[in-house]
Amino acid sequence: MKIRVDLRKNVDDSYDVEIGELSKKHFKKACIVTNPTVSGLHLEYLKSKISADELCVAMVPDGEEYKNMGTIEQILSVCFENRLDRSSYLIAFGGGVIGDMTGFAASIYERGCNFIQIPTTLLACVDASVGGKTGVNNKYGKNLVGAFYQPKGVYIDPHFFETLPAREFAAGVAEIVKMAVMFDKEFFGFLQNADLAGDKEALLKAVAKSVELKASVVTQDEKEHGVRAVLNYGHTFAHVIESETNYTGFLHGEAVAIGMVMANTLALKLGKISADDAKRVKELLEKYSLPTTYKIKDAESFYDKFFLDKKTKEGTIKFIIPSGIGSYEIIKDTPKNIVMEVLNEFLA
Repeated sequence: MKIRVDLRKNVDDSYDVEIGELSKKHFKKACIVTNPTVSGLHLEYLKSKISADELCVAMVPDGEEYKNMGTIEQILSVCFENRLDRSSYLIAFGGGVIGDMTGFAASIYERGCNFIQIPTTLLACVDASVGGKTGVNNKYGKNLVGAFYQPKGVYIDPHFFETLPAREFAAGVAEIVKMAVMFDKEFFGFLQNADLAGDKEALLKAVAKSVELKASVVTQDEKEHGVRAVLNYGHTFAHVIESETNYTGFLHGEAVAIGMVMANTLALKLGKISADDAKRVKELLEKYSLPTTYKIKDAESFYDKFFLDKKTKEGTIKFIIPSGIGSYEIIKDTPKNIVMEVLNEFLA
């Protein structure tokens, strides 16, 4: 006898990404999740836009090193102490770390409550806030504990870009470059000629295009069974770099920039990209003072850490590489000796 539990999706989880000055919003009960850095700069601005019958703030430590279950417990404790329920809203107010943790907390609080994203970093605006990936790091690697859980909305207000440190801004540019290299040759050409740091109009165009590209990918593949894996270009290498440096040596976007250069080196060895295209990508990253080198101390140890990556299945490492600018390949079963040649080029 077979009794089928039919779980074909019949719930519409669609939402809008709004780009522009944050409009006034009111909630019955809400909790803002943020950190001291963001709150010191922008909490009063947010409170001028957000109102609620009952509003509380969960203040968590600032930094990727605090993206763990201990911090999730802090967020949940504030929710319980203020008696939030399933109809309440968590408001992710910060960068990608805040967004990932808030979304994960929302996904498990009373088995799921509402949340929205109000990203304050360029990286979070163009990448982390869109798509519903939530989670935390642990001693085994990055984002290995988490859930796919979509927000009710994403609100990108350029006001927050004005206080971004240069490194944080550049880290966001790395994710914009990633989208162009993978999906849009014309967009890459635009980025080569634009000054995103000095031209607000060009920056907003780049943000909108990046969000549009990511939204298209997520629409096709919400839970990363296919094309969404392409968004991990550079990340397979980057996550090992972040793990080796205890999430304190590089900002996420900086590690991704190095990871893209490493992935391009692999693509070169496999004959998938020209030396000229690899040079163009590297030069665009360096235009924003992003790091493009990393000194590997032990190539064998670095290689072994690939197997803790979420994209590794049944002992097979999956690499995302460009096949020219604007197109990509997902490759499996890459011979270890080829990967080791790449890693040896980055040995200290």
